[in-house]
Amino acid sequence: MNSLPFSPPLLAMLAAGFVGGSLLLMRALDKQDKVRARLSNANNPNLPVVLDGSRDTTSSPVDAIAKLGSALARSGLLPAATRAEFEQTLAQAGWRGGRGLGLFLGCKVLGVVLMPLLAYGAVGHGQVQPLTFYSVMAFSLVAGLLAPDFVLRQMRKAHLRKVEQGLPDALDMLVICAQAGLALENAIERVAIEFASANKAVSEELAVCASELRIGSDRRAALTALGDRTGLDTMKRFAATLIQTMQFGTPLTHALRVLASEMRTDSLTKFEEKAAKLPVFLTFPMILFILPCIFIVVGGPAAVRVSQMFKPGH
Repeated sequence: MNSLPFSPPLLAMLAAGFVGGSLLLMRALDKQDKVRARLSNANNPNLPVVLDGSRDTTSSPVDAIAKLGSALARSGLLPAATRAEFEQTLAQAGWRGGRGLGLFLGCKVLGVVLMPLLAYGAVGHGQVQPLTFYSVMAFSLVAGLLAPDFVLRQMRKAHLRKVEQGLPDALDMLVICAQAGLALENAIERVAIEFASANKAVSEELAVCASELRIGSDRRAALTALGDRTGLDTMKRFAATLIQTMQFGTPLTHALRVLASEMRTDSLTKFEEKAAKLPVFLTFPMILFILPCIFIVVGGPAAVRVSQMFKPGH
């Protein structure tokens, strides 16, 4: 491919203009955030001043990426349904509020810009066909756009797996707190504090629930949100159990013991199911790697003898 649609100097000028414009936009948004935070602090003097990403944008690349994504989220280009879906997925992955959405969108923007530039640098100066060049550029564009989604899905799976694994132990600790005479809000808060070093994912979920129970007036809605945030059946059952104990006055400790036992039984059933599927998964590797070796060992000497018998002179 002798001529390319864009020259390297033009691409460098476009990249420099993109980065410069992004920095100017982030600086303006940073000033707006500071002014908004000061006005909020003036209206509520008891609240501390908390600035999300108020550090200098040049001090951390993560802050710059987060502010770039926040600018995209506030620009109105992203549909409300898509933004709500992203926020829900981020919440299920353990990223709530703050700059999670901005960091995610900023990574998508950088991926769309940087991946085609890297692909152009890899194949742009070689002798490649136009169809190959445009295919590589299109693939790099799609990869840069979808790579943050793939990483977010993996983080979500890991977070939910940790929540599901640590919830039975958290219920046992909650039973101990309930037997000690703590109220539901205080018991959940104490478990969140004590469980932070053992399972951070469960600790975060319980801490959010404790905050909503302490601040909100509808305890049923706060407990329902505990199950809806993760989407796990075990967490929904836990929330439903707490709601039923408050509604019907059943003993909390007995219900939590039964629920923890059921969760451990379900985990054991899942392990047994995976163990039962293991022979099926091993069939293909056995056919591909083990059986040829057996055929060589068993039929190899016979094949050598037959080949010697058909040689000239025998």
